[in-house]
Amino acid sequence: MSRNILQLLAGVVAALGPLTAAAQHRGAMDSVRIRDLYVSNRPEDHPVANYERDITSRKASDSTWAARSRGVMDYTKVTYKSTADGMEIPAHVFQPLEKRGARGHAAMVWVHGGVHSNFGTTMFPFVREAVQRGYVIIAPDYRGSTGYGKEHHNAIDYGGKEVTDAMSAVEYLKTLPHVDQDRLGMMGWSHGGFITSLSIMRDTHPFKGGAAIVPVTNLFFRLSYKGPSYTRSFSTQDGIQGMPHEKRAEYEKRSPLYQVEKLNVPILVHVSTNDEDVNYVEDQQMVWKLRALKPELAETKVYVDPAPWGSSVGHAFSRRVDPQTLERVDSPEQIDSWNRTWAFFDWILRPYEDRSKPLPPCWKVDCQRGRPVPPN
Repeated sequence: MSRNILQLLAGVVAALGPLTAAAQHRGAMDSVRIRDLYVSNRPEDHPVANYERDITSRKASDSTWAARSRGVMDYTKVTYKSTADGMEIPAHVFQPLEKRGARGHAAMVWVHGGVHSNFGTTMFPFVREAVQRGYVIIAPDYRGSTGYGKEHHNAIDYGGKEVTDAMSAVEYLKTLPHVDQDRLGMMGWSHGGFITSLSIMRDTHPFKGGAAIVPVTNLFFRLSYKGPSYTRSFSTQDGIQGMPHEKRAEYEKRSPLYQVEKLNVPILVHVSTNDEDVNYVEDQQMVWKLRALKPELAETKVYVDPAPWGSSVGHAFSRRVDPQTLERVDSPEQIDSWNRTWAFFDWILRPYEDRSKPLPPCWKVDCQRGRPVPPN
């Protein structure tokens, strides 16, 4: 190649260099759009909350739990240490007023939703029903929950240590002799369904099954669908520090959709087509994958445009509760969802059995199937 041609090519390359950035973006930069799209990866930039207001609200909620539970169920607020790192985790514990003997009760860990939230009092009628059915319930306010100050709030680790925090509630249940450690379940809504899914999809866990209602399932899809303002609450977490394209492995292991293959206990999943929080386009991915890969373990139901509740429309379709009376505001879909949920847990946990007492006589084959039937 002649020297003149080489010089010409060199000139072209030099001229194209400064044009590369311009070729990627033509015209003036929009400073407002730049600001709207910016997502930090620094923990110090995590969205700030009104911590004092949240503490006041949480204390009021605790008082309501205590007042409404009086004479109905045994309520207490406890703390236990997370097996993740020893962090103190506050939790609500609800039990029948009259306890059975050793191993007499099945128990469940109930996990609240929200990127930052806590176990609110609108769950009262459902907790009451669970206790009346014979369950002991523990509801942890895992790291990242609101109402416990800035440090607890900013310790959030979505899909990481918070999952271990919730699972560690079982350590407290072990201190209650009337709880049967062979009859433990987990249930949650939205983010709580996300934690429930990740818990029972771990390689080892103590649960016989779990219910994930309108659960978060796929963080890759969810963060891109919701946009930068939502992503800022994830990218700034100390355990993540980046967006999905920057921390692919982190977001994959924190997304239940990619853990379905490890499921080895029954799961119940209810979703809504008019959900404006965990949109159906996200949840249908989980439903379809469970139906394809785990049909023998997964009980799924898609509710088509159920009666709405609140700004998220169908997201709270099965949590329709009057905030003043704390009683259910039933719709056909809410009734159906809870009937199916109780039937699911009756099947795997048998809360009606008092295993502190001998089982009634039965035919051998029925005992083997777990269905005691008095002989003729």
